[in-house]
Amino acid sequence: MNKKILFVDDDEALRILVKSQLITEGFEVDTADDGDTALEMIKKSNYDLILLDIKMQRLDGIETLKKLREYGCRARVIMLTAVTELNTAINSIKLGANDYITKPYEIEDLINCINRVLSR
Repeated sequence: MNKKILFVDDDEALRILVKSQLITEGFEVDTADDGDTALEMIKKSNYDLILLDIKMQRLDGIETLKKLREYGCRARVIMLTAVTELNTAINSIKLGANDYITKPYEIEDLINCINRVLSR
């Protein structure tokens, strides 16, 4: 059975590119453009992994992560962050994220990170 991933990022071009690559790797992928939409999707579907951008319009990744955990969502989470947000990414681990990757990233690095987190 394919692992189901929710990719949350406000960059539409990046969502399209990453979704396509992850599907090629055999994952089932849904996307959301902000934290509010992601939270609604999580209420309706179970995900094995959530890729969550830290800096987004409206509800940012940190607040989304907090709400995910408040809702009892047990999906693994990888935070996507700019190098300038590295302290925020490290703090997100304390809030329940499983890992983080810095932007810009190579798709191979993202896939390796996903596989590593899913194998834990």
